[in-house]
Amino acid sequence: MSTPSLPAADTKPDPDLSGRTLGDYQMLRRLGRGGMADVYLAEQKSLRRQVAFKVLKRSLADDESYVRRFHREAQAAAALVHANIVQIHEVGFLDGVHFIAQEYVSGQNLRQILSRRGPITAPVAAKVMRQVASALQKAGEQGIIHRDIKPENIMLSADHEVKVADFGLAHVATDSRGLNLTQVGLTMGTPLYMSPEQVEGKPVDPRSDIYSFGVTCYHMLAGQPPFTGETSLAVAVQHLNKQPPALSGARPDLPAQLCQIVHRMLAKNPDERYQSASDVVAALDALNDVAANSARTPNGWSDGRPLQRVEAASRTTSTSLAATRELAAVMQREAKAPSRSRATLLFVTAVLAALVGGGAVARLTQNNFVLDDAGDTGQLVDRDVLFNRGMMATTPDDAEYWLSWLVEAYPDPNTYQYLYALQELIVFALERGENNRALQLSDRLVAEAPPAYPESRAFGRAGRFIALYQTGQPDDAINEFNDLLPYRDDLDDQRMIDWVDYVAQQLIDRGARSRQGNAQNHTPAPADAPPESGN
Repeated sequence: MSTPSLPAADTKPDPDLSGRTLGDYQMLRRLGRGGMADVYLAEQKSLRRQVAFKVLKRSLADDESYVRRFHREAQAAAALVHANIVQIHEVGFLDGVHFIAQEYVSGQNLRQILSRRGPITAPVAAKVMRQVASALQKAGEQGIIHRDIKPENIMLSADHEVKVADFGLAHVATDSRGLNLTQVGLTMGTPLYMSPEQVEGKPVDPRSDIYSFGVTCYHMLAGQPPFTGETSLAVAVQHLNKQPPALSGARPDLPAQLCQIVHRMLAKNPDERYQSASDVVAALDALNDVAANSARTPNGWSDGRPLQRVEAASRTTSTSLAATRELAAVMQREAKAPSRSRATLLFVTAVLAALVGGGAVARLTQNNFVLDDAGDTGQLVDRDVLFNRGMMATTPDDAEYWLSWLVEAYPDPNTYQYLYALQELIVFALERGENNRALQLSDRLVAEAPPAYPESRAFGRAGRFIALYQTGQPDDAINEFNDLLPYRDDLDDQRMIDWVDYVAQQLIDRGARSRQGNAQNHTPAPADAPPESGN
């Protein structure tokens, strides 16, 4: 694995406020850094809730125009109360710091998901699009333009909710005082997703957000934006003059209606786009056939590979939570019937054996996972630096590099960073088919996670279940599934929930086919017969 290059350091970086208390807020850790503000995870002590605490950069705090815009934009965004919009709780000034306290969304943004698993299926994409369009509809009703719609600003939570974040670049179209929040020559937005009118510096209206949303949807479905280039200028010129490649060319499996919606949003002339987000909502609601197919894919917003594996195996496989519960219920019912319990165990074992192969593979007990690149220098790098770089990495390889370094340099199971890094490394190993390594990491997580982190223990057991299934160890996989059941409700990572449910559904489907075959042949296996090995 190549060593990722370090980003250039700021000449005068703002101090890290982690651990400090500002008024009612306890800073827990820094989540990220933007061009205008640093963002922290904080606890609002009076309400005992976590918030995202955005701090205006010190270099901008002395500029009156920036301070005015910072507070003005926060006030505008605070007026947007909607299930699909990140809520602003408070804007203010404390201990020399200008801040915005807003809703903390536990999840990942769309860019992170796309970088790890590639294009999203049509049913899931339609759900994301519907919720983002609903958020833009609410903003449009209040005369607010986001101006920076892009995958990084679309959060997908573990609760299956989509939330549009960072209305910090919003422009109040009905500003009665005429405050110009965007000066001439200071074009805001991200070139990959900017509308033609933004590129030209013209006045914008909600249709500009619709164009940027269309670019984001194209990226979500095709796996890359419609226009790319070596420089921002090269990309901007294409937004002005070049038609996007046909989405159907990159994804012939997509419904034609869905492609038409995206391409209409991408019209160069604002008059040829949907005229409001409510029109986009109506168009998406008309896609009844896409919505009807949503049961064919795993629920949730998995950023791993289970979705792709399910599609490759069968586009009609359901991997809902009911699959896991159904499998558990079958096993529990059979365990209560003495005359059939052994036959049931043999049946489930036979299903697993037929599905993933026969004899058990010995578990690795040596060659513990270590980071070769770190050597003795790990302690020289701050833990939060490693964690933040792992979280902000744009490729799985870079993320794995930083997080691997963290778990070996700072093996403290009482820290969130260590446990989260282990979980991500388990996912990377499972995605790449490195199942023995996934077993080692899962064993480590189960053994080391303290009682205060039951979700981490459940994650480790889920990792073991999946890895054992994928390495052809049916007996151990069954045992691990039984061990996982009491902790199933503690598992809060949607990727692992999807993956466990997928495996459970596979067992149910194969079991049903096996029972059907036995019924047709009228030759049930004797109770004491060993399970047959399959390929």
